Amino acid sequence: METRAPYVLIGSFVLAAILAVFGFVYWLNNTGGIGPRTNYHVQFQGPVPGLLVGAGVLFNGIRVGEVTQLGLAPDNPRFVNATISVATATPVRSDTKVGLEFQGLTGVPVVTLEGGVIVARSGEPLTLIAEAGAGQSMTQAARDALRRVDTVLQDNSGPLKDTIANFKTFSDGLARNTGKIDGILAGLEKMTGGGTPAQKVTYDLHTPRSLGPAGKTLSSSLAIPEPTAVAMLQTQRMLFAPAGDRPGFGDFLWADSIPKLVQARLIDSFENYDIAHAPLRTTDLGQADYQLLIDIRRFRIATEGETRVEIGLSARIIDKNGKVIASRLIETSERLDKVEPAAAVAAFDAAFARIVKELIGWTVQTV
Repeated sequence: METRAPYVLIGSFVLAAILAVFGFVYWLNNTGGIGPRTNYHVQFQGPVPGLLVGAGVLFNGIRVGEVTQLGLAPDNPRFVNATISVATATPVRSDTKVGLEFQGLTGVPVVTLEGGVIVARSGEPLTLIAEAGAGQSMTQAARDALRRVDTVLQDNSGPLKDTIANFKTFSDGLARNTGKIDGILAGLEKMTGGGTPAQKVTYDLHTPRSLGPAGKTLSSSLAIPEPTAVAMLQTQRMLFAPAGDRPGFGDFLWADSIPKLVQARLIDSFENYDIAHAPLRTTDLGQADYQLLIDIRRFRIATEGETRVEIGLSARIIDKNGKVIASRLIETSERLDKVEPAAAVAAFDAAFARIVKELIGWTVQTV
């Protein structure tokens, strides 16, 4: 038994291999492409560059066979005869369209079949005629297109020459009048407000320094929040009453918006009066004993009657509980002989100095 066992194993292996070969042949014959085939004669009325025996045949994009024979038509050397072998189940009709496509980057040609409804009579040999130009490659199509463009250019050489001459005349005219064109464009920029914007000139409000000796100092902590004001005063522009633009003030800007500028210069003034007890902004100080609330009523140049600078402030002092312990309205004006930025700023400095002296004196007496 031990001697016979390997022969049984070898015999089983050989039998399995034979069955596998028969199964593979059966698969090829029924589903692998070597099933029933039908041959068709195809005639191309022109060159078929690159088409070889064994090239694929596609029906509606599906491979159904291959080219089995190629040759020149003996009665007309311009024609090419081909024989294709396709699966018998392929619905090839006598009016099926035949073409040649070039696939992939290398342009491998394949025969294409498409459509058809007319069934050939039984026993009648079927010959398919390819469409004219079916074998035309992309290179040949490009050559034909260039040839047609060249023909159009030749037929219209006269008008094209005149058009180019007109362009040259127009460009020469532009070159001769470049200076005038630049002047026209510069005028348009000025008229429409274009071009490089003018540089704005910034002016600051000066803090008075000679406030006299500090006869009395602040005995409690004081904070000065940012003053309140109507929207019109939330600006860096110079304001006029009546409102309007004035020559020379188009590029004028205060160093900050009017409320923030007034707050900063008020704190500076208190520091010049008594640096040791000067108030700070609310955010710097935290919870102060008192707050000096300022509402800006006027900060402008009045031009009705005598031209003058006007500053008007409403001041209130409140304690930690929000109770108003004192309030006062402080107003002043300064005559303005010449309405121009430098003179206006000097007048604002003088008027603001009087406002500050009165406000500091009243505050230290109250607090």
